[in-house]
Amino acid sequence: MSAPAPSGPAGPVQEIEERRFGPLLVRIDRTLCVGFGDCIDEAAEVFELDAEGICAFRADARDPGRERLLAACRSCPVDALLLLGDGGVQLAP
Repeated sequence: MSAPAPSGPAGPVQEIEERRFGPLLVRIDRTLCVGFGDCIDEAAEVFELDAEGICAFRADARDPGRERLLAACRSCPVDALLLLGDGGVQLAP
C-alpha cells in the first residue's frame, strides 16, 4: 500500500510538475521543496512559491535561457529541481 500524497491547506500537493523551455525540460518535485526560494532568485520569470510556500511554475513563465535555468536548478539545496536536456540527459543538479 502506498503512502498518501502530502497535503497542504488546499488539499493534496501535486507531486511533480514539468515544463518545457525549448529543448530543456524542468521538473519540480514538490514533495522535496521546502520553500527556500533560491530558484526564484535565479529565475523569477519561471518560478514562484504557491500559497503553501512550495515551488511552482509561474502561469506566465518565460524562458530565461539555458544558463539561468541551470543556475536555478543547481541552486536548490534539497534537489527538488531537475533539468533535462536533449534525449533526457540530466544537466542539473
